[in-house]
Amino acid sequence: MIVLASQSPRRRELLDQIGVAHEVIAVEVDETPFEAEPALEYVQRITLDKARAGCRLTPAMPVLAADTCVVVNDAILGKPEDEEHAVHMLQLLSATTHQVHTGIALLHDGREYYRLSSSQVCFRTISEAEARDYWATGEPADKAGAYAIQGRGALFIEHISGSYSGIMGLPLYETGQLLANVPGWSV
Repeated sequence: MIVLASQSPRRRELLDQIGVAHEVIAVEVDETPFEAEPALEYVQRITLDKARAGCRLTPAMPVLAADTCVVVNDAILGKPEDEEHAVHMLQLLSATTHQVHTGIALLHDGREYYRLSSSQVCFRTISEAEARDYWATGEPADKAGAYAIQGRGALFIEHISGSYSGIMGLPLYETGQLLANVPGWSV
């Protein structure tokens, strides 16, 4: 049994997919990027902050945490604040290739383990009307970059290079690598 320091239903589903027994705890972490903070440093900092916050709540259990950021033209795109913000983000992603970085951390027995999954996602052209219609579905409201690869957002994607599960928010290959540090866990 591990603790997942995330309330993301996608991360829970992915852990279920690979048969990892887990309980979920909510952690509060300020996800504001520092000024000029590089994306890879940002995602590592936020991921470890989430794992450490989870560890403070459940110090006797292995704690797994993850964070995903979408990056286009060196700009980190978080979760949209409202419709206008989401439409702006989708327009930035339109007809471009962007990066999705997901950091994953495991804290166990006083040790910290960290892995990174980086993927490239190529979007087709998205009209403003399509972006607004997509917002109206409710799907992009709580997603980094204002889209979900596992939902209707997939209609915007021409090509990916990397980890599908990493783009969803929990790279399963890297998760397996980290869980190998927990006694008794195996594939």
